[in-house]
Amino acid sequence: MSRADVCVVACAEAFRGDGEILAAGIGGAITVLAARLARLTFEPELLTHDGVCLLTGDVPALGEAPEVVEGWLPFREHLWLVLNGRRHVMLGASQIDRYGNTNISCVGDWARPKAQLLGVRGAPGNTRCDPTSYWIPRHSRRAFVAEVDLVSGLGTDRGAYELRRVVTDLAVLDFGAPGGTMRLVSVHPGVSVADVVAATGFELDLPREVPLTREPSAEELRVLDRLDPARLRDREVAA
Repeated sequence: MSRADVCVVACAEAFRGDGEILAAGIGGAITVLAARLARLTFEPELLTHDGVCLLTGDVPALGEAPEVVEGWLPFREHLWLVLNGRRHVMLGASQIDRYGNTNISCVGDWARPKAQLLGVRGAPGNTRCDPTSYWIPRHSRRAFVAEVDLVSGLGTDRGAYELRRVVTDLAVLDFGAPGGTMRLVSVHPGVSVADVVAATGFELDLPREVPLTREPSAEELRVLDRLDPARLRDREVAA
């Protein structure tokens, strides 16, 4: 078992209880695997797709086409799901603050940024209309900042619909602290609370007892190895 296996399962747990909505992992192997693992284990009613426009009847391995197609999902229908709260997306973020405001657009002043990133893209609509979670593979003070340089995704102080979870290479966090601020939920095996605090650029809410993130079951590891035989997930996590 690797740290990446723990991270995939932690991301999959964000989809628990969602039922029949579209589970969308965006930004790497771990988020895609998380949605597919959840569907194949504890959340069988989830809708998953091939990353383009097909709803998958079966759940293929990364890089493979589905053998069974449940439906056609053109962009206009995808947008209908987004606008009607029928998608839970797991996004990435270059910056995130204690309220869950995120930045994927630029670093520095937007008029003359130090670095140009993706642009806000669909982050405003996603965070205003749907459950949203985040996967941030490098938990650091560069990513967890006191104030984002530009708000791409809305935080709890700006009317986000529901920010569910933030999973990083160190920990799991949510927004259950007073005022909708970020709270430490668990630390991954081999990580201390002090490690997480040192890597965070703002004050975290710390429960009296912080448990370890649960490890994958034998069945979950078996499913992961089928979905990702090349172990692409390990490339996203340093440890």
